Amino acid sequence: MIDLRSDTVTRPTAAMRSAMVEAELGDDVFGDDPTVKRLQQRIAGMLGKEAALFLPTGTQSNLCALMAHCQRGDEYLVGQMAHTYRWEGGGAAVLGSIQPQPLAQQPDGSIGLDDIEANIKPDDAHFARTRLLALENTWGGKVLPTDYIEAATALAHRRGLAAHLDGARLFNAAVAMHGDARRNARQVADCFDTVSVCFSKGLGAPAGSALVGSKELIARAHRVRKMLGGGMRQAGVLAAAALHALDHHIDRLADDHAHARRLADGLAGLPGVSFEPPQTNILFVDLAPDRAAGVVDRLRERGVLCTGLYRLRLVTHLDVSSAQIDEAIAVLRTTL
Repeated sequence: MIDLRSDTVTRPTAAMRSAMVEAELGDDVFGDDPTVKRLQQRIAGMLGKEAALFLPTGTQSNLCALMAHCQRGDEYLVGQMAHTYRWEGGGAAVLGSIQPQPLAQQPDGSIGLDDIEANIKPDDAHFARTRLLALENTWGGKVLPTDYIEAATALAHRRGLAAHLDGARLFNAAVAMHGDARRNARQVADCFDTVSVCFSKGLGAPAGSALVGSKELIARAHRVRKMLGGGMRQAGVLAAAALHALDHHIDRLADDHAHARRLADGLAGLPGVSFEPPQTNILFVDLAPDRAAGVVDRLRERGVLCTGLYRLRLVTHLDVSSAQIDEAIAVLRTTL
C-alpha cells in the first residue's frame, strides 16, 4: 500500500531505531533522563527560548501551553479551522475551562488583524478575559507569511496578550521559506511566547512533541503535563528518536514538498478535479460530486490510502519514494 493518509504513519528508520536502542535512560518524572534533557536543551536552543518540555503528543503540548497561559474563565483567540480549536477534542474548554473565541480565517490560514483587534474583550466582568492569540504554521500545508506573523503577534503583545504557535509542522514551513531552515524556524519562533513542535509528523519520529518558551511558562506547563498524565518514565527512548530527527530529517523535508508538487502535476488537467498547488507536503484535491462517490474505498482497492470525501487529502512523507509517487499518480488518474 502507498500510504498518503498522513505524515504520522512513518516508521522509524534503521538509524533512528539504532539511536533509540542506544539511548542513555533515566526517569524523566524525577527529571533525570539525560536524553530527554539533551532534547529539551536542543530544541529550546534551536528556537531561541529559555526552556522546553518533552510531551507525548502535539495535542497535549498545545493544551499545556493554553493552560499555562490562561486560567479558568480566560479566553484565547483562534482560527475557526485551527487544530487547537477544531481537532483537539475541545480540551481547552473541557479540561482548562478556557473559552475559545474562534475567528474566520483567510485562505492562507491567517486571521484578519482587524478581526483580532475587534475580538479582544474589554476589562469588564461581563466578558471572559482575552489572554492569548493562537496561530498555526503550517495550516493545511500552507505557510503563514512572515510579515503577517510579525504583525499579528505585535498586535497581540501591544494589547497585553501572549502569543502561542501550534507549529506541529514548523520545520515544513521553515524549509519552504528557502534559505537556512533552522534560521527560518527561529525567526518564526521569535515572534511567539510559546511554540509547540511535533517530531512524529514529517520528522519521522514514532511519537513526541516539545513545547518551548520561558522558564516560567515551561514550569507551569510541566505542572499541567503532570495533571494530564503526560509524565513518562524512561522517555529517552522517544527523545533519542526526536534528536535523530532534528539531526537528519529537517532538510530532507524538501523531498516531501517536491513529491507533493509532483503529485499535483500528475493530476493536472483531469476533468472534475481541482486543487491549489501545494506549498509543502499536503495536497488537497477537490472533486466534482460525480467523481467523489466511494473514491477513498476505490483508491484503497487499488493500493493507495488517503482520506477525504469530496476533498481528498494526500500527504507525502519519508516513507513514500519517488517511484511510489509515480505509481500513485497512475492509480489516481485511472480512478478519478
